[in-house]
Amino acid sequence: MRWMWIDTITDFEEGTRLEAVKNLSSSEELFHDHFDGSDGQPPQPVMPGSLVIEGMAQTAGILVGSVNRFREKVVLAKVSKVELDEDAVPGQCLRYQATIERMDAAGASTRGVVARLDHAKGTWQEIGRIDLMFSHLDNNLGGREFPEHNFVFSDNFRQILVAAGLDRFIDD
Repeated sequence: MRWMWIDTITDFEEGTRLEAVKNLSSSEELFHDHFDGSDGQPPQPVMPGSLVIEGMAQTAGILVGSVNRFREKVVLAKVSKVELDEDAVPGQCLRYQATIERMDAAGASTRGVVARLDHAKGTWQEIGRIDLMFSHLDNNLGGREFPEHNFVFSDNFRQILVAAGLDRFIDD
């Protein structure tokens, strides 16, 4: 099973920027086993930081893949920098904003901002920054061949692209 850590794409500037959101529901399995009881507070379910990073990786990976119309196998190569200042909990909405900092034949580096919606005020609060590096496997220098099917952009990602009106980037 492929886990999706974004629900929909909300904004897209071709080759530059992509924004996606994830609505956090208490019915999601991840909240059943991960509790934080630090700072003298009672234990409360929280989204693990590793999954927040994965949500940004999926957002930025779609952006990087779209540049070459998803013809290349794009994989996360490095988590360059992570600063997560606040937890994400059920009932909240996360926004991932990814921008391409550098892109060449070997891969790309991206900069990301994670924000959470303050429902009472209707405003977004920045809760973290995540910088990532991606590799284009088809242009690797290791001399290894990889399967032709593009394993990163599965049918779940295809559905997200179609729902956002970005299916023009999919070469069938």
